[in-house]
Amino acid sequence: MPNRRPRSLKHEYELYVEEEIENYKESIPRSALLAIGDEAVAMLERDSQLSLTELLLCDAVDQIIFRRLRLPSYQTWRRRRLKAAAELRRPERWGLAPDAPVVRAVVPSADGQVLVAGEGTEGSALLLAAHGCDVLTIGSEEDALTRVLSEAEAAGLSERVRALVGDLGSFIPHAPLRAVVCSLSALSALSKTERARALELLKDATADGGIHLVEGVRADGVRGATVFDEVVASYAGWRISMEGDPGTGTLVAWKEVA
Repeated sequence: MPNRRPRSLKHEYELYVEEEIENYKESIPRSALLAIGDEAVAMLERDSQLSLTELLLCDAVDQIIFRRLRLPSYQTWRRRRLKAAAELRRPERWGLAPDAPVVRAVVPSADGQVLVAGEGTEGSALLLAAHGCDVLTIGSEEDALTRVLSEAEAAGLSERVRALVGDLGSFIPHAPLRAVVCSLSALSALSKTERARALELLKDATADGGIHLVEGVRADGVRGATVFDEVVASYAGWRISMEGDPGTGTLVAWKEVA
């Protein structure tokens, strides 16, 4: 997923107004649209300093529709937009605690994407997208991925979230990763060989200074404890710590800058 230059709020507002006006034009019969055109012609003819051109006519039609729809001014729209964006950046909005490890550890960056995988990581994917990260979420359940994409679309985050059906054993990174967030269950579902290969690929693809979070590291009983020990051993050379309680904690590993 290529990095995108963020659009200015002014540009987003212009796109919003354009879409609203075009949707209105498509929703009314041709006779009503022609009537608006006649109104625009009369408005322009009242100003003797202007010569009637197709461009001026189109602008006048748009102005009439803008007023008819009572669309907000840029300043009003901007206040609403910033308020909505702030709400989406709240961890609680996505079912996460304010001090969850993913909230404190993953710093949004334009360099590289964030990989999110496994059951129970949907909230992390959406929160990171709300903070401006490009997120690739992987899962074996199509229904779960569809829910994530639907929530992202409803929140205006669809450009930031991409979904891929599969598991970490079949995933091959094709772009640098800024962070990896996965559940222990996503690793436990793999064989020992698959797990070791997947972790090596993910570590190699992660940029210096990047971070990995493995959530729920002691929630899978005896097998989970065994997998957890393997995961910890695989991060030799990385700086690691445990966050949260012993039952549902998160392993956090930082890749040192070379």
